[in-house]
Amino acid sequence: MAFSTFSKEFTANMYTTVENQFITKYLPQATGDAVRVYLYGLYLCSCGEDFDAASCAKLLKISPEQLTEIFGFWEECDLVRILSRDPLFVEYLPVNAAIGKPKPIRAEKYAEFNKELYKQLQKAGKDFKPYEMQRILEFLENNPMEPQALLLISEYCAKKDGAKLSASHILNKAKKLCGEHKFTYEQVERELADFHSHERELSKLFALLGIYRKPQESDYSFLDKWREAGIEFSALCACAATLKKGSLASLDLMAEELRERNLFTEAETKEYLARREELADLVFLVARKLGVKVQNPRAYMEEYAVRWTERGYDKTSLSVLASFAFKLRYDFSEFDALLDSLYAEGIVDEGSVREYCANRERQLKLLQSLQSVCGAVKKTQSALDMIRAWKSWNFSDSMILEAAKRSATAAVPLSYMNKLLSEWKRSGVFSAEQIPERAPASNASQSRSESAVAADKKSDRERHYAILRQKAEAYAERARAEAEKDERFRSADAALKKAEVDLARAEVFDPASLSAIQSRIFALKATRSEALQRLNMTEEDLLPKYSCKKCSDTGFLPDGRLCDCYPISEQS
Repeated sequence: MAFSTFSKEFTANMYTTVENQFITKYLPQATGDAVRVYLYGLYLCSCGEDFDAASCAKLLKISPEQLTEIFGFWEECDLVRILSRDPLFVEYLPVNAAIGKPKPIRAEKYAEFNKELYKQLQKAGKDFKPYEMQRILEFLENNPMEPQALLLISEYCAKKDGAKLSASHILNKAKKLCGEHKFTYEQVERELADFHSHERELSKLFALLGIYRKPQESDYSFLDKWREAGIEFSALCACAATLKKGSLASLDLMAEELRERNLFTEAETKEYLARREELADLVFLVARKLGVKVQNPRAYMEEYAVRWTERGYDKTSLSVLASFAFKLRYDFSEFDALLDSLYAEGIVDEGSVREYCANRERQLKLLQSLQSVCGAVKKTQSALDMIRAWKSWNFSDSMILEAAKRSATAAVPLSYMNKLLSEWKRSGVFSAEQIPERAPASNASQSRSESAVAADKKSDRERHYAILRQKAEAYAERARAEAEKDERFRSADAALKKAEVDLARAEVFDPASLSAIQSRIFALKATRSEALQRLNMTEEDLLPKYSCKKCSDTGFLPDGRLCDCYPISEQS
């Protein structure tokens, strides 16, 4: 025995700890006497006094037999262990370790419940197995939910599932409500009324999104999330109507966009979605004109389209500029850089944009003429800027072409042309007749280094292949121009380009329509081929016909080696 103990005064002020699981799980199903016996016995465990069962029964105003019977009930619940019945000696067990022994369930106790449940099952065309009925009755025995509340849940599940009704669904729903401390008929009725309301909301969203199934339990979490974010249901409907096809996950992405921008009402959402649709259309328009495939326009909208429209560029001006940029093989970033330079010059409205593009088209034609003379000239913005500068120096096209002829053998023709035209400008030479004759080269100037000779040979080779490529591409352009004179080809070709953009867009926004769009593309390709066949042409006629199939007139094979198609006499 310990050498120290609590005084009676000390123990009178101590506390008896009751585990919460006892209160939530066991107390509701126990009688008042059973609870009093359990709590008083628990209190005696912490007292160091001798206190026999007879004294306890007398104090609680019950008979010793009742006391033993009540502790037998708690033993069935695995909350105590009866070590001796005469005299009565009980050992208390922790509530959180109790698993609960199966207790015999009195059929008469749930006779009315069973009768009503069977009616519901019969109406739903369902028949539960005995073990399923046992699970439902065990739930009532071990949980504080009212039988009428559970019947309300089973009725809800029967209406929702019909012939697919299962005991598991009923019990899962009941356990969920118990976890939320909803035990009474009134509490469950209010909760299921919310479920019915939410089910109607989900059904409406499903109809807008083209989802052909009944709402599932996991679907309700989306509604809870959107409601907590403060987004109006009508705003969600507007998003779903915009998507037309999709899932709750795709709708959740749009809801996240709204939340990031603090848009919660229907009016704010519709205004944003209209703007979003306008920007997406601009991105797809520019992509189509540039010949660039765009799958998800959102990144392009945020990085480019928003700024373009804020600066005053509209659909028409962007379309005109993108058509011109296609000829320079621009991508989105290069096109954006072009718009930056135009904005700095005040070229924004449709009139100034068309004037700019018309000037650039003339410069581009002149550049193509320069390529035929000295082929190693690429179609770039900087090349066009040089031509614009030369024109501002009052040089005619013929003088610029004359400079190109004299620069044809140079390693960098444009640089040499710029130097030559600059000299002519300084000397006041603006016509071919005024060009001074070159002085005979001295012996000293005729002696050239090996590197200079090699550079000239490289320049000659590049010019040779550039001329070949220019001829092949010009052939394809002439063939396409001839084909586009045919209305059937022109309409099929335009529809095909649009369908390819629609296909890219559907991969993100409308996967369900991919099959239909692919079928449309197949049909349009067949229509275009028929139109070409009627014109005695093929699809290959629209592609450049390179003189060398191995290097495609580049001078280099796919593995990086020099091609052997370059004339031997010119290689030496």
